[in-house]
Amino acid sequence: MTTVLIADDQPLQRFGFRMLLESQDDLSVLGEANNGSEAVRMTAELHPDVVLMDVRMPGLDGIEATRRITAAGERTRVLILTTFDLDEYAYAGLRAGASGFLVKDAQPEELLSGIRAVATGDAVVAPALTRRLLDAYVHHLPTKNPTADDQPTDLDSRLATLTDREREILTVVGRGWTNTEIATRLHLAESTVKTHVGRILAKTASRDRVQAVILAYDTGLVKPS
Repeated sequence: MTTVLIADDQPLQRFGFRMLLESQDDLSVLGEANNGSEAVRMTAELHPDVVLMDVRMPGLDGIEATRRITAAGERTRVLILTTFDLDEYAYAGLRAGASGFLVKDAQPEELLSGIRAVATGDAVVAPALTRRLLDAYVHHLPTKNPTADDQPTDLDSRLATLTDREREILTVVGRGWTNTEIATRLHLAESTVKTHVGRILAKTASRDRVQAVILAYDTGLVKPS
């Protein structure tokens, strides 16, 4: 059973989310928070698997609440809810440690699959959408001084422990490839790809696949298209 905390300052929105989640046999709502401070406190008390976090709330917003939850070392994963005209908040949420984000008016099936994906540490959006959003996201990153040949430096400590194969796989994960695509294009068994991805997450201390994608952009393994 995946447990969920709903954090949203709109009562009708929370009610709608609760009704949807409680219609599923494998999802359970532990509670509702109407602001970021309540979300942080209730997460510490209830230890949900996933917090469904709205960005814009009074007082402590969803971004800072996400940062505090992840900084506390909770096993809880955060799924940010945003809108296309507020993508900068989604990017800030990922920086704060969120495991992914969805558009707030996503179809019920998308929301449910997103929660389940986040709970298992997987990506929460379709690869094509991931590519488009992250291509926009990287323009919010600080400008870095490129190396002479504009390649990622081998001195980045987050990449230092990766094997050549793991670095290759991190690169294509950053480009939005699924495990199936990686297996097909690199002529590997899908189980082997999953093993490599797991090792990459462990070695780079990435919470999940989305954080690994951000790492690939941060370190210059992947450039925006």
